[in-house]
Amino acid sequence: MPWSLTIGRLGETAIRIHVTFLLFLVWIWAAYYRSGGASAAWEGVLFVALLFACVLLHELGHVFAARHYGVKTPDITLWPFGGIANLERIPEKPSQELVVAIAGPLVNVVIALVLLVILSATLDGTDLTADNLAKIEDPRTSILVKLAGANIFLVVFNLIPAFPMDGGRVLRALLAMNMGHAKATATAASIGQGLAIGMGLLGIFTNPMLMIIGVFVFLAASGEAGQVQLKEASRGLLVSDAMITHFETLGPQSTVDDAADALIRSTQKEFPVVDGAGHLRGVLTRDAMIRAMKDQGPQTAVIEVMQADVPVVEARSKLDAALKLITSAQAPAVGVVDVSGKLVGLLTPENVGELMMLHAARPERGAHPFGRGRAG
Repeated sequence: MPWSLTIGRLGETAIRIHVTFLLFLVWIWAAYYRSGGASAAWEGVLFVALLFACVLLHELGHVFAARHYGVKTPDITLWPFGGIANLERIPEKPSQELVVAIAGPLVNVVIALVLLVILSATLDGTDLTADNLAKIEDPRTSILVKLAGANIFLVVFNLIPAFPMDGGRVLRALLAMNMGHAKATATAASIGQGLAIGMGLLGIFTNPMLMIIGVFVFLAASGEAGQVQLKEASRGLLVSDAMITHFETLGPQSTVDDAADALIRSTQKEFPVVDGAGHLRGVLTRDAMIRAMKDQGPQTAVIEVMQADVPVVEARSKLDAALKLITSAQAPAVGVVDVSGKLVGLLTPENVGELMMLHAARPERGAHPFGRGRAG
């Protein structure tokens, strides 16, 4: 994840903090300092740090539950708005996804119960009313009371049945027990989008923050549905089934001016740069071409302005694995090569989108969208 700092590892899982989280701590310190001075500022930072320790434990709940089913978690990233455990994949069985999804909130339930037991032994019972537990921002409320209230809030908030909250995944797992995974995702996403619209409308008349949360939830639900649709569209296909085979290439000695000519006479936005043996050296995008034309001149060699770290896959590889490369590598395209390493095709976000549209439009859901062979 760009702009994130690795602060430790737990087995195969890297624990990272996004730099915006550090800026968030600075903002918290300044906000508390203005209202209560230096002591209040450091107490505010301590509370946020302890809160995010609970968030980290929440994410570790997901991690250990996923490990039980053989699912790896490359990293956990802490953001100002919470934590994200980057699971390698979602368990295929609905019952397994249900366990993984519910494991995080259960961690917060345990933390809240432990804190409430400690507080009940040290404070007057009247201090543990729902009203006091809700006063997270009140500087007069003790840190432990705030922390107990925050964990209760995390449980309730995360169980909202909408992506990306755990409640959305719980809902999908329950629905998937009686319908297909793709249909369950679409149904859960629709429910989440409906709740997001309701949050937005409620925020107009109450708290504007609800409008922001509503937009975030709506987009997250759309993204989750899109990912599953892409997975379904690529299921059982080879890279050769979806790759572009008719495209123009540039040589290492080609100039930006040559690339501009190719841009005019074709509909391409990404131009592979190949050497004399047909091996991929990099990809020149339309934006990089125009930028180089303006800043460095038309006679600049394309090899100087192309993106060199472009992943490649063999034509007989599974399509779903190649699609992950487009996202994880943040590359403009993925090169497709034969057994000798010669470039024979391209995968781009654009033709992947076309694959998804054809998958959604075809009347027979089991039919191949391009009418070619399926992977064995």
